[in-house]
Amino acid sequence: MAVGEAPGVDGLAAVKRAFPWFVIAGVLTAALSLRGPIVSPTPVLRDIEADLGITGATAGLLTTAPVLMFALLTPLAAIFVRRTGAEMALLVSLSGVLLGTVIRSIPDFGFMLAGMVVIGASITIGNVVIPVIIRRDVPPARVAVVTAGYAATMNVGSLMTSSLTAPLASLIGWPWALVSWSLITIAGIVLWGAHLARSRRQGEDAQRYSGEVTPGRDGSGGASALDIDPATITGPLPVVASRREERSMMRRPVTWLLVASFGLQSFLYYGLSTWMPAIASDELGVGPDTAGVIASIYQGAGILGAFVVPFLARWTPRLVPPVVICVSWVVLGIGLLAAPELLGLWLAIGAIGHAGGFVVIFSVLVAVARSDNEAAGLSAFVQGGGYVVAAAGGPLFGLLHDLTGSWTPALVLVLALVGVYSTVLIGASVASMRSGPRGGTKGGRG
Repeated sequence: MAVGEAPGVDGLAAVKRAFPWFVIAGVLTAALSLRGPIVSPTPVLRDIEADLGITGATAGLLTTAPVLMFALLTPLAAIFVRRTGAEMALLVSLSGVLLGTVIRSIPDFGFMLAGMVVIGASITIGNVVIPVIIRRDVPPARVAVVTAGYAATMNVGSLMTSSLTAPLASLIGWPWALVSWSLITIAGIVLWGAHLARSRRQGEDAQRYSGEVTPGRDGSGGASALDIDPATITGPLPVVASRREERSMMRRPVTWLLVASFGLQSFLYYGLSTWMPAIASDELGVGPDTAGVIASIYQGAGILGAFVVPFLARWTPRLVPPVVICVSWVVLGIGLLAAPELLGLWLAIGAIGHAGGFVVIFSVLVAVARSDNEAAGLSAFVQGGGYVVAAAGGPLFGLLHDLTGSWTPALVLVLALVGVYSTVLIGASVASMRSGPRGGTKGGRG
């Protein structure tokens, strides 16, 4: 290119793609703070109960609050991302997680619950915006791998907080142990803040090259004279289905199968994640440090589970991945009741179900959606309804234990719900097969 010559669209694309690894590093660092803060109190939940004088059902609200935020605030989070842009939205998300973590460390249940609400609201923004960033900045051939890496990294964050919170609490007390995880969030803020500053400089360079700026679709500045769609700056965002499409979705049985699948999957995951350290301690007679390490297997093995479904979907018939997911949940449910001494083994197998199940559910969702608008509306409806169901998991498990003094009723409930979950997930998967392939491979990837 000659000196002073304005670059073409390809040149601007090259500027945009100049630092892909930096973007990926920022996304993965942020992902460490998008699940870990939710499960970090669980290894010390008994200490929190004793120190604050609360019941198990009340303590379970600490993991319920952020899940409710997922259900209530996802549509608002999408609007927020649209208004602020992807980079700023993720920075706000991480800053909110940091603020909520500090508030939650105050040893008062009201402050702790408020902190978890702030954490949940902030994570909701991250849940919405990171897929946008991945789809926008990652080459299409690498989107699946980066997305699996993102899911796996969230499990890494959960693994770290599950296994190390109790040892830290024994040294510095549980309030300081909880606040110590803010260091990871601070690292994410620093890294993503640097990326935001660099992105702004690149945007200024692009404007100088183009020579002028024309109004965007919303009347604000943003699109250059080269007619760059503002969506390429903020990324593709969730859209809202029309009322007719909403009514159409409600009449389809597969919609309710997906809501039930997602709700039961999330109910079981958050219920078990909340109380697994306590279950391990009571069933195996081990201390909180060891119980936390054992419970962390459920999060750690999920790192592998995130990659199982994409692998199976590529090389096996479409019904194989959901069947594998259901079998892993059944093994977990039966194992917890029949042989609790092998808890670590059952958790490792069950982690395939909880990590891979989300992939199966949203793969089915994409397969049965008849338009982009319907896919977005269906996703919002499934997540909203599902997270409302999921919010009951932690308190209900705690209440059953408070009433009976045993974890057996809660584990029986797990096994019963696994049976229902398997039925609705297989039903939804069969429905997606009947809808025909939608641009995927033999494995049914949409």
